Amino acid sequence: MTKGLIGKKLGMSHIYADNGNMIPVTVIEVGPCFVSQVKTVETDGYSAVQLAFGNTRETQLTKPEVSHLAKNNISPKRYLKEFELTGDAPAAGSEIKIADIFKDNDVVKVTGISKGKGFQGVVKRHGHAGGPAGHGSRFHRHPGSMGANSTPSRVFKGVKLPGRTGSLKTSIKNLKVVKVYEDKNIILVSGSVPGPEKSIITIEKL
Repeated sequence: MTKGLIGKKLGMSHIYADNGNMIPVTVIEVGPCFVSQVKTVETDGYSAVQLAFGNTRETQLTKPEVSHLAKNNISPKRYLKEFELTGDAPAAGSEIKIADIFKDNDVVKVTGISKGKGFQGVVKRHGHAGGPAGHGSRFHRHPGSMGANSTPSRVFKGVKLPGRTGSLKTSIKNLKVVKVYEDKNIILVSGSVPGPEKSIITIEKL
């Protein structure tokens, strides 16, 4: 079986525990996913399960993608992702539902593309404190000193400077599954996960 599934981040909410504590949760639509390919060591050099998720029109896919899915009688799907294989391999073309992998109180890892922030300075990008706030300081949000003078006459690699921020593949581990709604394909995960609303994420069991 696969260790994880593909899902869509729907947003954040909160629920209350039995003792009255409020738990912030992220609402994720997970699956159903379909097994589009089972990779083996003999044929591919490694073992994995490829899953398909997200209905779409056939015109939105390339002909190789359509035929790849049709080979296992799967309707056009927008997203294909591979997961580690654990135990017996599922049959190609079979459907994997949320309850087949996850249950309440499971510990999971969620991976997604973080929100893009555009081109940002060092204060927002790296958390620099900046300079004095007085009008005469003329140093508020600048990077500050970057290195020596004539020796080495260059800026060393790795110096924290302004640049593009966010929009990177990001994983958060040790999140807890608070609630699984099997009939709605919804899972509630404690805390926040990377990415904006309606972004595609993967959720894996640890």
